[in-house]
Amino acid sequence: MKTLLDTNIVIHREANRILNKDIGVLFRWLDKGKYTKCVHPITIQEIKKNRNEETANTFDIKLQSYEVLKTVTPLSDEVKTISEKIDKNQNDINDTIILNEIYCGRIDFLITEDRNIHTKAEILGINDRVFRIDSFLEKVVSENPDLVDYKVLSVKKRYFGDINLNDQFFDSFKEDYKDFCNWFLKKSDETAYITMSKGNLLSFLYLKVEGKNEDYSDIIPIFMPKKRLKIGTFKVISNGVRLGERFMKIIFDNAIQYKVDEIYVTIFDKRNEQKRLISLLEDWGFVRHGSKITITGKELVYVRDFTPAFNKKNPKLTFPYLSKNTNIYMVPIYPKYHTELLPDSILTTESPYEFVENQPHRNAISKVYVSRSLDRSIEKGDIIIFYRTAAKNKPAYYSSVITTIAIAEGIIDYIKDENDFILKCRKRSVFTDKELKEFWNWNSKLKPFIINFLYIHSFPAGKRMNRQRLLELGIISGEDNELRGLKKITKSDFEIILKETDTNESLIVD
Repeated sequence: MKTLLDTNIVIHREANRILNKDIGVLFRWLDKGKYTKCVHPITIQEIKKNRNEETANTFDIKLQSYEVLKTVTPLSDEVKTISEKIDKNQNDINDTIILNEIYCGRIDFLITEDRNIHTKAEILGINDRVFRIDSFLEKVVSENPDLVDYKVLSVKKRYFGDINLNDQFFDSFKEDYKDFCNWFLKKSDETAYITMSKGNLLSFLYLKVEGKNEDYSDIIPIFMPKKRLKIGTFKVISNGVRLGERFMKIIFDNAIQYKVDEIYVTIFDKRNEQKRLISLLEDWGFVRHGSKITITGKELVYVRDFTPAFNKKNPKLTFPYLSKNTNIYMVPIYPKYHTELLPDSILTTESPYEFVENQPHRNAISKVYVSRSLDRSIEKGDIIIFYRTAAKNKPAYYSSVITTIAIAEGIIDYIKDENDFILKCRKRSVFTDKELKEFWNWNSKLKPFIINFLYIHSFPAGKRMNRQRLLELGIISGEDNELRGLKKITKSDFEIILKETDTNESLIVD
C-alpha cells in the first residue's frame, strides 16, 4: 500500500533534533505494516526552500528512504473547484496538489496534520483515506492487533507523588515551564489520570475545579466570574488506541460531576503534539479565547462553554448534551459485541478484566454501528438507546436490557463495495476485517449501512430496564422482529426511560 507523507511529517522525521516523538512511532508502524513511504515533488521543493540549510541538506541524503513520485497528476475538475473556493495562498494550493493524488486514486493514503487538508478531504468525500498520525495508528492497530507491543492500556487515577517525575514523558513540560518540577512536587497529594506501557507514561491528565473568585488577571481578555474546570496538564503520546478521546470523555464527565459553567486550558503551540491537542479540543467545541502571559512566554487560552446547549448539525460541539426534540431510536446490539463497543456499559454479570482499553473503538467516544435495518431514516442529532439482546441460553424476558444512550452523527448508506465498506468501518468498528466481509456478503439484496454515533452515557447498574419492564410500561409491544432493526420510540417513552434509569437529566436540553 502506498502512503503519501505530507511535508511537515517528513520535516519532523528528518530533523536532527527530535521535534515530535510520535513521528518515530508512526514510522515504526509504517515499516511493520510494509507501507511504501511516498513523498510528492512539492514536498521536495518546499524542503529545499527551508531556511534551515542543514535540514535541507540532510534531507537530500535521506531521500533514498522514500519513494518520490516522478510526476504530478493534473488536478481533477472537482479538486480544482474546491481549490478555487478555499485556497488563499500558494501553500494552500500546494496542499491541494498533494491531496489530488489521493482523490485520483494514485496513492492509497495520505498522512497529514494539516487541518485545512482534512477539511478539503471531507468535502471531496475522501476523508476515510486521509489520516492524522493518531488516526493512522488507530487504523494499523485495528488491522494488526498481533503486532501491538502492549496488552493493557486502562486509564488509572494516581497520586502525583506515586508518578515518576523523571519519566522522559515530562521533558517537554520541563522545557516549556521552568518551575514545572517544583509545581509537580507541590501536587504530591493530588491525583491525575494516567496510562502506562512497559513502565513508561503514555498519557497524563490533571484537572482542577476553580470557583467564581479565582484570580484570572493574567488572562487576556480577563475571564468573567464563573465556576470552571481547568485542564491543568494534558498530554497524550500517539499510540493507536484513541486515548485522546478517552481523556476528553473524562474531562466532560468531571465537568458534569462538578456542575461547572465552563472548561478551559492554557497551552503553547510550539510543537506538533500541542497543535494536535489543540485540534482535538477544537473538534469537541473549544474555541480560542485569548492569551495568558507567563514568565516562559505567551500561552493560548481555549475555552468550552459548558452550559446546556445542543447543536444538531455538529453534536460534538455541545457534547455530551442531547435534545428530546429529535427522533429517538432503540437499537439492538448482540452481547458478543456490546461490551467490546461500549465498555463503560459492562453488565455486572460480565468480568471487567476481560475488557481492557487496548483497542481504538473501546476508548473512542466516536463509534460505528453496522445495521441492516429496513428503517434507515435516522439522522445526525437523533438519540440512540442501545438494547443488549438476550444472553446465550437465558430468556430475553429477563436478560435483554437497555444499557446506553448515544447521539447519531449521521449515516453512511452509499457504499460502493466490500472494500469501501471495510474502509469506512475500520476506524471505529468492533468487527475484524473478516467479520466485516461476512457481514457485507451475508445478504446480497439488503446491504448493510453504517451509523456513526457518539457514546454519551451508561445507565447505572441496577437501574437498567430489561425486556420485562419495557413490556410492562408499553415501550415495546413484544411483536416478532420488533427489535431486529431501528425502533422509533416516542418522547414520552424516552422520558419514562430517563426516570426509570435515574439518568442525569441535566444532560437533556428541551
